[in-house]
Amino acid sequence: MGREFVTAGTPPIAAVLLDTNALLWLVSIPEKVSTAARKVLSEPSTEVSVSAASAWEIAIKTRLGRLDGDPLLSAWSDILADMSATEIPIDASDAILAGRLPWDHRDPFDRVIVAQAARRNLTIATSDTRILRAALTPTLKT
Repeated sequence: MGREFVTAGTPPIAAVLLDTNALLWLVSIPEKVSTAARKVLSEPSTEVSVSAASAWEIAIKTRLGRLDGDPLLSAWSDILADMSATEIPIDASDAILAGRLPWDHRDPFDRVIVAQAARRNLTIATSDTRILRAALTPTLKT
């Protein structure tokens, strides 16, 4: 189901939704993101989006002590503005589709991101092999 883009020889990617891991890497360790993905994401014509589910996931993992997300959460709006990224809120249609996705991936945050990308025809930037294999939209491997 998932279709991974190889940037050479493919049409430009117009709109990308970052999964949480891609966002964290871009903000804190950009060299972990593949050169090809960074090139696509830095193109002025590429619209970059971030799901509210990522803020939720980072806040939960920070509270549980599994992530030091406070600096990112404290500067959330500024960081998204610096990245020229648009935040996508979670609405009921996103939640319904996320709950109904026909795949066994249990991570609710990833399910919401996949549902949002599918509803909005966005390419998902991710390194998550489960998303790369089963997303309903094209993917950009980070």
